[in-house]
Amino acid sequence: MGGMAHTDADRPLPLLRPGNTNCGGCGMSIALNMLSRAIADRKVQIVIPACCGIVTAGPFPYSAYGAPVVASTFAAAAAFATGMARVAQVNGEDTRVLCFAGDGGTYDIGLATVSAAAERNENILFICYDNEIYGNTGGQRSSATPLGASTTTTPAGKRVDKKDILGVMAAHHIPYAASISMAHPDDMMRKLTRGLDGHGFRFLHILSPCPTGWKSEPSEGIRLIRLAVDSGIYPVIEIVDGYDLTINIEPRFSEDALKSFIEEQGRFVRSGVTIEEVQRGIRRQWEGLRTRARGPISPTAGC
Repeated sequence: MGGMAHTDADRPLPLLRPGNTNCGGCGMSIALNMLSRAIADRKVQIVIPACCGIVTAGPFPYSAYGAPVVASTFAAAAAFATGMARVAQVNGEDTRVLCFAGDGGTYDIGLATVSAAAERNENILFICYDNEIYGNTGGQRSSATPLGASTTTTPAGKRVDKKDILGVMAAHHIPYAASISMAHPDDMMRKLTRGLDGHGFRFLHILSPCPTGWKSEPSEGIRLIRLAVDSGIYPVIEIVDGYDLTINIEPRFSEDALKSFIEEQGRFVRSGVTIEEVQRGIRRQWEGLRTRARGPISPTAGC
């Protein structure tokens, strides 16, 4: 006999429902749809701080989300999620508690509670969709903004490198931290599934194109991610327990890819940032990653 047929009522709702007001080409929307596939029939509760993601929900009592969502203050998504995860544990519920936050609520304003929850190894999956600006409030600079990118608060271009958020999270020795490329869906789904089914504090970083802030074509978002990976500017890696680093996708370090990535975004025009400047940062970054990927140094080395 075949399996039981599912009615529409039996099927889990999509995480992002049709009719939402997100911008065309929004990387966050793509990430939410991929996350919806990974969640499947798992029970989830989601905490979203101030960001484009919470505007997505729409006005109460309606919601564009197909799962329970709590709107937290900008700085406290991980603290809210901590309470929800502990209540689920006390009640014996098989519920995954997720945070879904932008770079402002992760790298900057939310970093204190993210760090505290990571240090305690709370049973939370924290997902940062990183559009590299404060997108919901006009496109201000964040510490995720890359070198040379113009924002409303750095009109001549940012003059310092982007913060290494995966390095920061790995320093907490959490069970799992990974970066995700939406241009490589198989790797993305594997990491989303591992994050959903893991225990302890898990952290996923997703580069999320923002056509409005990046001054790019809405249809080119996934291509820009592929260029970022191919050029080496966006490493796709995973780190287990803070030490075991694996490089998942080897870049070609293509100068053509890097040139296309920069030239196809209007946010880099005013700063005059050069390919050589960006390449120096890429080389430094990858020298560190390669050293860490070779494994820990023996404690008896040099004795």
